[in-house]
Amino acid sequence: MQTRSESDTKQRGTQAAVASLPKPIADFVEANARLDVDGMLKPFAADALIVDNGHRHAGLPEIRSLFEDEVVAVKAIFTPDSVRQENGKIVVEGPAYGDFKGSPIRFTYDFTLENDAIQTLEITL
Repeated sequence: MQTRSESDTKQRGTQAAVASLPKPIADFVEANARLDVDGMLKPFAADALIVDNGHRHAGLPEIRSLFEDEVVAVKAIFTPDSVRQENGKIVVEGPAYGDFKGSPIRFTYDFTLENDAIQTLEITL
């Protein structure tokens, strides 16, 4: 069981990680925290690609289905606790909490931005 101090420290770490993110990624993370599908889609390019543990979702209609079926349906909220740049990508790591087996699960999100939009997102465990 977490103490209030441990919980507060983790929340501050998450807030600091989100504050250091480029705007499109920060907007995505903030919309995910509200389970807002439209808000989660807004920072993505029209021809964006998400590769979620090897499964490809190309274009906004497929990405919307992914968010509705795999995020909102299980109330999965990603809480980043670290961010770095690596090989032209923005790598964001942290746990996702929700109503799914094994929650929380730690994920790595590799973002590629183009023209102030998320072009690609690769999600791995």
